[in-house]
Amino acid sequence: MTKPTRETPALLIIDMVKDNLDPANHFPITSLARRIIEPINRLTAVFHEQGWPVIFSTDDYHPEDFIFSERMPPHSISGTKGAEIIDELDRREDDLWLPKPRFSAFFGTDLDQRLRKMGVTLCVVTGIATHFCVITTVMDALCHDFKAVLVEDATTAFSEKTHERTLAIYRRNPLYPLFKVSTSYTLLTDLGVLPT
Repeated sequence: MTKPTRETPALLIIDMVKDNLDPANHFPITSLARRIIEPINRLTAVFHEQGWPVIFSTDDYHPEDFIFSERMPPHSISGTKGAEIIDELDRREDDLWLPKPRFSAFFGTDLDQRLRKMGVTLCVVTGIATHFCVITTVMDALCHDFKAVLVEDATTAFSEKTHERTLAIYRRNPLYPLFKVSTSYTLLTDLGVLPT
């Protein structure tokens, strides 16, 4: 028997774009990012089934963007194929696609207003990279008074070591239970869609 959820969650899928997962780009995150496609799709299926919002938030840069350098080459350029969401993700027509100009899904977008209009209280954050765009999105969710869950098996970083170290920093944090690091199974159990 499942218990009813007290939260209204939204699934945020961060930066799963073609440039980031294209082996030709030689990004160190490419192979690790492919591993989280299946867990993200499993979560997406549940969110769709429950009628909860699914939001794709993706890098949307310009060729001369401030952040680009030798270590951070141009990618996810606005209007290009590389800035599109990867085909392997289960995306529906009514899912929101919200391009972002910087790391957090909240920065330079109207995500907070959209979430409030939908009655969302909890941001479930997945995608890449754990130590950059994922964690900044989590922190901005908290700054906008939303609870947040970083889903450990549906996020990744440039190395497994970096991913695990980032998770370790936040597993025990003073904002718990407003901010949790959780597996997708535990998250869905807490939301009342899996039997306890």
